[in-house]
Formats: sequence, structure tokens, C-alpha cells
Amino acid sequence: MANWLLKTEPDVYSFDDLVKDKKTVWDGVRNNTALVHMRNVRKGDLALIYHTGSERQITGIAKITSDPYPDPTAENPRFVVFDLKPVKKLKSPVTLQSIKGDKRFADFPLVRISRLSAMPVTDDLWETIIRMSGA
Repeated sequence: MANWLLKTEPDVYSFDDLVKDKKTVWDGVRNNTALVHMRNVRKGDLALIYHTGSERQITGIAKITSDPYPDPTAENPRFVVFDLKPVKKLKSPVTLQSIKGDKRFADFPLVRISRLSAMPVTDDLWETIIRMSGA
């Protein structure tokens, strides 16, 4: 099992929207590096949901419920999507500011490659983020 971080604009689709919908297709990613990561997602993996824009914080945990598959809305088969469902909202959001202020995250793609919308999260950083959320 692997861990991921997925970024979304909360005014387009928020973690609360995912909770309300109970499931969704994670789509719309076109960045080559993010697509490489998305192709490595597997059913059963977990993902942190990060709100971009003015919020800039990790708000919840989701579970990947399918392996990646070609985006049915795209003509190019290199674009992939996958399904996910909510697991839980974090007790306290973990802000980008707090992540950037912690030297353990110096090599984390969220800090180094700020525009990347899908990225792996090591087990150690996952546990650190969960602790930072007050869990």
C-alpha cells in the first residue's frame, strides 16, 4: 500500500464535497509528472486531500477505490483517472506554512514542486502529518 497527496481547489471540489458525494472520480490532471504518479496509484492506497488557493492546507484522508484507468472524457489515453472515497476529515487541518516550517519536509514534493497536483507521501511523512493534525 502506498500513500499519496492530491491537490484540489476547494471552490471547485473540496473534501467536504467528497464527503457529501461519498465517492468521486479523480480527474482533470494533465501535468506529466503528476500523471506518472497517478499511474502508480493502486486500489486500497490512501491519499491526503490538500486544498490549494487561499486555504493551502491538508484537510482530510481518502481511500483509492480503483486502479487508474483511461480518462473517459479525454481523447488521449495517457490521461488517467481513478476513483476514491472519503475516509475522514482531519481533526485539525495541516497548513502548508507548518509543513514548510518543519525541516523533515525539505524534500517533500509539496514544498519543492508546488504546482504538482498528485505526489507520493512516504510512510514517515504520512505519520508526521497525521500527528500534526492532532490525531
